[in-house]
Amino acid sequence: MLPQSPVAAQVLSLTNSIGIYIHIPFCRSKCNYCAFYSVCADENTTAAYCKSLIEQITKRGSNLFRPVSSVYFGGGTPSVLSSEQLTSILSAVKQSFSVSEDAEITIEVNPADDLEVLLPTLYKNGFNRLSLGIQSGNDNELLLLGRRHNKDRAKEAVKIARKSGFKNISVDLMLGLPESTTESLKNSLNFILGLNTEHISAYILKLEKGTPMYQMSNSLKMPDDDMVAEQYLFMSDYLKQNEFYHYEISNFAKKGYESRHNSAYWECGEYLGFGPAAHSFYEGNRYYFDDSVDDFINNPHPIPDGKGGNEEEYIMLGLRLSKGISNTEFKQKFGKELPQGIFNKAQKMAGNGLLKTDGDKISLTAHGMLVSNTIITELLEELN
Repeated sequence: MLPQSPVAAQVLSLTNSIGIYIHIPFCRSKCNYCAFYSVCADENTTAAYCKSLIEQITKRGSNLFRPVSSVYFGGGTPSVLSSEQLTSILSAVKQSFSVSEDAEITIEVNPADDLEVLLPTLYKNGFNRLSLGIQSGNDNELLLLGRRHNKDRAKEAVKIARKSGFKNISVDLMLGLPESTTESLKNSLNFILGLNTEHISAYILKLEKGTPMYQMSNSLKMPDDDMVAEQYLFMSDYLKQNEFYHYEISNFAKKGYESRHNSAYWECGEYLGFGPAAHSFYEGNRYYFDDSVDDFINNPHPIPDGKGGNEEEYIMLGLRLSKGISNTEFKQKFGKELPQGIFNKAQKMAGNGLLKTDGDKISLTAHGMLVSNTIITELLEELN
């Protein structure tokens, strides 16, 4: 592994850390529900992509001396790359940036990939957190979703990860699936709880235009909004009973295992993204790379996307977290009080069980998280 930048010792004492996101836009096959940007690629394309990625990382890191508290490899499916490729990308990050010794370094992994070979090498070379795309504990649902694994392979993947040394594992779960019920969701939850992982990310299925599941939507028996709400609230309560803290709308963790990288997004922290469709937020500005592998290989350049970190974003993102927002924090960030109108509306919604108000704090309940977009929109009206 390549050494850290020589300036690391000087800057690690600083508190203004950033996150780094690395996008790996390749998949062996496209899942039936997925609308995210990803492509199938040959060895020459993936090699050229890794080369361009490392060049961009090196170039950006050469003039930025901020401590890095988290690195996240997302996709696509990062585990389609070889351990050598992934290690070389992480080594470039560590050589070019001042990565903290205790940094959270996550990689998304498909349980169907050759993890027996991949995971021991990744752990040995600095990756310390896994995100496994399990999605369901019911084989019929996995088949419908177009996943390449079954539940037995999912269980095996966790065993391989533990044997490789990983002590921080997150799994993805989907709810609101065709023909699903609270009982079928409970089966998935029991399966996932039996894996004894530290973190669970749970998402409600949305049929996106252009996906195979959207095209066959007329033949799918989708649960109605009331059933989806029932599943979500059941999940929140059931996981709470099993010592998982519901710390963000879609995320649950055992104590101390909240995602450091993603939490920074919701707290308006700064981060740099590398790869097609990857976004960045740095020094008040947002920008992104176009969603094209060819463009990133041949002519990579970030596209400005306006300002960020303003009052509206603080409220919008902060209310995704169970801790919510506070007048004290708002005043520290923006030098003024939260508008009284926001508190007035929040108190009315608290009477309906959608919000909680505690002193100068406002946060969503589990019921409120289900209709978070509506609530946030109403509260933001009071900023104007």
